Amino acid sequence: MELPQKLMNRKEEITAQFFQLAEEHIDDLLKGQITHRYAAADFAKLMFIHSRHLTNTIKLTTGRSPCDIMEERLMQEATRLLTTTDISIADLSVLFGYNDPANFIRFFKGMCGITPLQYRKQNATTA
Repeated sequence: MELPQKLMNRKEEITAQFFQLAEEHIDDLLKGQITHRYAAADFAKLMFIHSRHLTNTIKLTTGRSPCDIMEERLMQEATRLLTTTDISIADLSVLFGYNDPANFIRFFKGMCGITPLQYRKQNATTA
């Protein structure tokens, strides 16, 4: 059974709004305007929908969860900052809303396979 066009348009609208809010959130983090990362429930609240509806819609339209999308964006920004600035790992972790740099290092290593410092050193020698 095919979904009605009106329903599909709403799913696309929710997805587009999520991506817009996610980019604004990343910008706010980078500017230091906020100090904590949003969860799916925070985005859903801003969109006036239930968090489960947001998660299901994003998974349906992108094949990935909102958490996966946000983690990927954080990694893109972290790797960019590691290669283009000399900001300390501790300051970078605070910038991304981690109270403890060790948590940021674990997140980064889990996503990338190496620590932020190793990443910085590897990219500094190849640049």
